[in-house]
Amino acid sequence: MSTVSSVSSAALPKRAPDQAASGVRALEGFRIVVVDDDPDARDLLTTVLAQRSAEVFAAECAREAFELLKRQRPDFLISDIAMPEEDGYMLIKRVRLLNEDEGGRTPAIAVTAYAGRADRHRALEAGFDAHYAKPLDIDGLVARLIEMRGAPASEG
Repeated sequence: MSTVSSVSSAALPKRAPDQAASGVRALEGFRIVVVDDDPDARDLLTTVLAQRSAEVFAAECAREAFELLKRQRPDFLISDIAMPEEDGYMLIKRVRLLNEDEGGRTPAIAVTAYAGRADRHRALEAGFDAHYAKPLDIDGLVARLIEMRGAPASEG
């Protein structure tokens, strides 16, 4: 059975300010689709983004992420690469075939255990805008999201 969920920061426990290196409001107003077939990785990324005030929509496979992207029109897509049936490369190629008004130009970040230079190049060639190796540097990812959106980082 598949799981598609939306998480907002209101659903998460409050954290002490010193635990929020990127600021608890750093991603306020950001709408992000996260796709990863590994439930622990998906839940962790969904939680940390929501704790920074992003509205996060989680999917466990590329097919669900593609539908969420078309339906929710997020600001970003964050996708694992190695997934069964349809991997992240296939997903981003399908997304890039969409018209702009359908979400075809949605900024996309690959998050993957494939961390080599060739892997990064392949992700960018496939249509991703950025590539991050697992385990993720969450603060670096948050900073990159803010930079890609062109918004100033807010203090938490």
